[in-house]
Amino acid sequence: MKKWLLTLGCLLLSLKALAVDTDNMTDEEYSQWAQGIWDKLDRQTGTITLPNGVATLNVPENFYYLSPKDAETVLVDVWGNPPSSELGQGMLFPADVTPFDAESWGVTIDYEEDGYVSDDDAADIDYDDMLADMKKDVAEESKYREKNGYGSVALVGWAEKPYYDASSHKLYWAKEMNFDHSDVNTLNFNIRVLGRKGVLVLNFIASMEQKAEINTNLETVLAIANFDEGSRYQDFNPELDKVAAYGLGGLIAGKVLAKVGFFAAALLLLKKFGVFLLAGLAWLGRKVFSGRKEKTE
Repeated sequence: MKKWLLTLGCLLLSLKALAVDTDNMTDEEYSQWAQGIWDKLDRQTGTITLPNGVATLNVPENFYYLSPKDAETVLVDVWGNPPSSELGQGMLFPADVTPFDAESWGVTIDYEEDGYVSDDDAADIDYDDMLADMKKDVAEESKYREKNGYGSVALVGWAEKPYYDASSHKLYWAKEMNFDHSDVNTLNFNIRVLGRKGVLVLNFIASMEQKAEINTNLETVLAIANFDEGSRYQDFNPELDKVAAYGLGGLIAGKVLAKVGFFAAALLLLKKFGVFLLAGLAWLGRKVFSGRKEKTE
């Protein structure tokens, strides 16, 4: 874990170098640059088969989907995150915002093929006890981060207590985080869709101030992603299929400091909203389309 965190720290220090240098652009140059990217993004709705070939999105008109390549353009070129070694499954955005708007939020989509995740522990999990344990774990890792020159991190509490829908085999929860004793807390909102051989991973990139808006759209987002016949949770064959080494509790707590459950989404969030103190990003509040938003519609 410590080696992983050290790698994370190196990534953090290099984030600004990876971003397009928009700070030195004039407003006109910035608008042209943003408009050029926006015009090239293939904003899709309707029925979309994900690249993994085992799940389908049904995207309503009040959202749009970006392919993995377009999602990488947003995450790397627009929001300044380091490129990933592997492309995800794409992103979702509300139809009334662009990735350039300060008020925008999005949902990254990934797929983890770790095996069939049993939901036998669904009724037995004490989420208050889990939260207490998770806080201790995060506090210990925060000590290591601070000792090695990285900002502190604290788990404030549940922003949304974990809920599992046994009929749809969908799990969601949200954590409220604080980085570097900031006055603004971070929202880490997660959805997991359980399948026969793995889990669809949907992570919201948003601020705590946008939680009410996300709650309003939660049912819509939950309904968008589903596994195809043959790859559904109920298609599991115990004689053929691998079983994951963790249950629902492990999805929530076991990966609190792992690649998807915590830091990966947090990094995207921090870069998007400019909370990242190490990088010293200056573009927060500089809306690409403040006064120009009508050009992107």
